Amino acid sequence: MTPEDGKIYIVGAGPGDPELLTLKAKKLLESADFVMYAGSLVNERILDICPAGCEKVNSMDLDLDAQVAMMTDAVRRGLSVIRLHTGDPCLYGAISEQIERLGENGIECGIIPGVSSFQAAAARFGIEYTIPGGTQTLICTRVAGRTPVPEAEDLSALASHGASLVIFLSSGIAGDVVDKCISAGIPADTPAAWIYRATWEDERSCFTTLKELPRSMMEAGITKHALIIIGECLRRDSGLRSILYNR
Repeated sequence: MTPEDGKIYIVGAGPGDPELLTLKAKKLLESADFVMYAGSLVNERILDICPAGCEKVNSMDLDLDAQVAMMTDAVRRGLSVIRLHTGDPCLYGAISEQIERLGENGIECGIIPGVSSFQAAAARFGIEYTIPGGTQTLICTRVAGRTPVPEAEDLSALASHGASLVIFLSSGIAGDVVDKCISAGIPADTPAAWIYRATWEDERSCFTTLKELPRSMMEAGITKHALIIIGECLRRDSGLRSILYNR
């Protein structure tokens, strides 16, 4: 796969391990002239795939206007442009506003999916979020912080369904996560886990319970870059079996 003239590719960088890039993502990076990447969220080893001379721009301190202006300029200079996002761009990637603004400048965007950190976390823990004979639902959400959450999607409402929960962008407020889950009726001894920078070289993780989750994270010094998982999906001895392979 090679870049098309005048088109920007929004590429999922995966959770961290460069070997978890898709083949399409790797091929695009190998021929890129300009890559804008999401700061400390993207493993810089992935940028080593880019050819010599490729312009690499960290977007961490750039607002939307500056990002769009720089990508637009790169396209108009005839460069092959990649916007590199952590995980999969469809989750907390803020890509719709970029696509809209670039479209106003006459620039088309293509999207290359990536492996999300919630998938990498499941692989690391050796679990599946949908349990044979149990929950068939996975809820990916976040607790309100600087970015608000719609009232109907407050964790205390979502947790009441009893589905497997993966909570993004909430490492620094684990206490709020626990309070909302317990208020929704989830037992305090429900299995829980956190994983910091899944698949990175400095990955760390821990199995615990819902009640002990904040203490576990505080003692480990985890306040960012971690996923929280809550639910029976973490219990390895459920004894439930799938109908799919039942003779």
